[in-house]
Amino acid sequence: MNRHLRLGMLLIVALLLTGCGGNRAQAEAASGEQRAIQNKGSDTLVNLALAWAEAYREVQPSVSIAVTGGGSGTGIAALINGTVDIANASRQMKEKEFEAASANGIEVVEFVVAIDALAIIVNLENPVSELTIDQLADIYTGRITNWQGVGGNDAPIVLLSRETNSGTHVYFLEEVVRKGDGDNKDIFAPQTLLMPSSVGITSEVRRNPNAIGYDGLGYVDTSHEKTIAVAREAGSPFVSPTVASGADGSYPISRDLYMYTAGQPTDAIATYLAWIFGPAGQGIVAELGFVPLPEK
Repeated sequence: MNRHLRLGMLLIVALLLTGCGGNRAQAEAASGEQRAIQNKGSDTLVNLALAWAEAYREVQPSVSIAVTGGGSGTGIAALINGTVDIANASRQMKEKEFEAASANGIEVVEFVVAIDALAIIVNLENPVSELTIDQLADIYTGRITNWQGVGGNDAPIVLLSRETNSGTHVYFLEEVVRKGDGDNKDIFAPQTLLMPSSVGITSEVRRNPNAIGYDGLGYVDTSHEKTIAVAREAGSPFVSPTVASGADGSYPISRDLYMYTAGQPTDAIATYLAWIFGPAGQGIVAELGFVPLPEK
């Protein structure tokens, strides 16, 4: 089966698997047998994954889901090494990662579980409210180093990014800094401060009037930081990051969020994924400020 399955196919597969998985889960519940699922990876997804795990515990008490962060790369490495059941990622796995998994006898299956509008955030005192992708690329490569260069105050721009193991870092590098051009070799400016978490970025933006960062929409509180409206290019409309603009694709920096399993999931894992794709799981996606999957 093609590893880059379309979303509709993923939903169908998960729901079909629920039939056999549900019987097994019910049997486990009746016998008191506990099933533990290890779930690790993306820090963007960690709060959502924790909320899913907590809610699912009420639905299926016999299933214990242990959720940890550490970054997309960490979760994917754990899946390749066979130490987790589900890897969370805010980026797609790379060819070399699929090859490493295959070398270990693991046929990875990809699931899109939610959508994220990646927000550009600045301090509430910053007068800049709109930027194009080109301007963001120039800012993060260091070609623009003063806020005056984009209509702001005469002040140095303080660059904030996630660390390199983060899927969000990789996505921002490829889609914003390099503008989606596979031949572009631009990198983050050397003065960029690498933050260990999404919360670290929002905290620094709130503290520093000259800082700029990027964060998953679910981590942004507009009463404490300001979101920037983004245009794909000069002359294009500026669009603010919202659940609606992420869902309809009008916001230029929207991305899928992923879960990966080792082979087609069965039993408790299949049942859990089907629940995530259902109304309860996708309702939690919306509650936490992420974008639910489009209905099929």
